[in-house]
Amino acid sequence: MGIIRRPGLVFSGLSAFATAIFLANSGFGQDPAPGAGDSPDDATTSFVLPRSGPFEPADISIGNEAAIADWFRSAHANAASEAFSHWDDDGEIRAACATCHSGEGFRDFHGLDGSAAGVVDGTIDVGGVVDCGTCHNAGLADITEITFPSGLVHPVTGVEASCLTCHQGRSAGIDVEEAIADLPLDEANAELRFINPHYATAAATWLGGYGASGYHYDARDYSGRFFHARPVESCNSCHEPHTLEVSLEPCLTCHQADRFEDIRIARQSYDGSGNTTVGIRSDINANADRLMDMIRAYTDEVVGAPVIYDGNRYPYFFSDANGDGAIDMEDGSPVPYGSWTPRSLRTAFNWKLVTTDPGNYAHNPEYVLELLYDSMADLGEPMDIDIDEIGLRR
Repeated sequence: MGIIRRPGLVFSGLSAFATAIFLANSGFGQDPAPGAGDSPDDATTSFVLPRSGPFEPADISIGNEAAIADWFRSAHANAASEAFSHWDDDGEIRAACATCHSGEGFRDFHGLDGSAAGVVDGTIDVGGVVDCGTCHNAGLADITEITFPSGLVHPVTGVEASCLTCHQGRSAGIDVEEAIADLPLDEANAELRFINPHYATAAATWLGGYGASGYHYDARDYSGRFFHARPVESCNSCHEPHTLEVSLEPCLTCHQADRFEDIRIARQSYDGSGNTTVGIRSDINANADRLMDMIRAYTDEVVGAPVIYDGNRYPYFFSDANGDGAIDMEDGSPVPYGSWTPRSLRTAFNWKLVTTDPGNYAHNPEYVLELLYDSMADLGEPMDIDIDEIGLRR
């Protein structure tokens, strides 16, 4: 074998980053065994290539080239996205965030790097993504359960550990329940703050009432895990594991639709329109919009402290004390909403949980419709609105 001392070598057809991953996984990036080269310092060299030549990188067969290329164009590999670049100015990723925003942090949290499991106890560098080792680490076979924010301990097998660790959210209805315990329902409390369920909460939606991610109202039953139709019963049943894309073709076995959004699973209308020719996503979106309108009306009419939602900046809900439709500013910064009541906080939490999962209509439509209905019914009480009279259904 001949020794190539050019770490910047890039294989034809692959990006530098994807090539680096291939080299790391294939053993090319490993030091050759002592005696493999021609000089005493060969053990410190970077890459080993065939001795015979002329050598053309494109001639080397890469068995997982297609998988790497698919992964590289997925959201999991986009190092420039907010999900992976948010901490660049800090120089490291906060431990509380690192588990899901870096492959290195994921391995640290689960002890796949030899550290203690259950906590990120090392410094996690910026620049990481959901890399190959996040889902292909042999140690995943030893992870048998994942704990959700609600306290649910859910059994997992293999790569399910990766999906459910990072798409469960970071808060659940129990956190809201604890925050508002024994407080008057419609009295603003300056100590209350918006509780964010976090982002891309597909697993939380999928497990439904069993996962208890939403705020559950007393005396109400909630649909559990959405099994769909076997064998469509896991993340990889629908999502191609590297591109993350979903193919419509398998759906057409049971559904008639030109788009995922047009698939309907119910004969009744949930949003009061009576229109059952549209996909169930239409009912969910209409009820989510109605719930947000009711939250605004409640904060204005009942609390007397209007709220403005801005999905582009945390904590998303901001003050509009003078009711002019503009977010209040203080020292050049927007003023977070500080007039939450227990009623408005729990309904806003459910609204955010539902809307933060863009695939809610596929992951568990029954559960999200139940959360929306119960939240609207809750707000309707002090505003004397009977949501059944306007045709809404649970």
